[in-house]
Amino acid sequence: MEINKNVVYQQFVSVLEGLLEAGENQVSGRLLVVSCSISRVEGRREDTTGDPELARAICSALWDNKPVDMSAAVQCCEHLNRALIVERETLVQKNLSEVNVVPVSEAGGTFAAVSMEFFNDPVVVETIQGDSGIDIGLTMIGMHLKPVVMPLLLDTEYIGGARVIAARTRPKLIGGERAQYKKK
Repeated sequence: MEINKNVVYQQFVSVLEGLLEAGENQVSGRLLVVSCSISRVEGRREDTTGDPELARAICSALWDNKPVDMSAAVQCCEHLNRALIVERETLVQKNLSEVNVVPVSEAGGTFAAVSMEFFNDPVVVETIQGDSGIDIGLTMIGMHLKPVVMPLLLDTEYIGGARVIAARTRPKLIGGERAQYKKK
């Protein structure tokens, strides 16, 4: 299956816009977790090295369109225990612990390896708690989102051949039946 990188770019923009329209992601300082299986975008089930140009198209769409005050964390594949790439500034702000690894296509995934080019000062961390996420190819980002995760229904359900799921988080509701909550 031949996948057009311009179509993939536009599909990602549509997903990101849908996520941002869902609300709370426009708050300054929010963290967006993004993960992507390029082989699944290409329409293949096996997780093998994918086309770096498709990864660049998605990275370009992310960096061209995310709000300036929204940080990005790119999740690596299971070969690196789903570690994440963030800006060093994010590492410091969120008091994260850096791990020593360089994502490459064969260990980390094509998307993660290519995304390194888009960060100003990339570092890899083992875990994070993001405010929202985009999961391209069902790569399991839930472990890196704050509780409580709220899946979103988006108009764009696929990027290339990969199923896309997006989510945002909300604070836990505590206190039981007598408690009162802020309306959102």
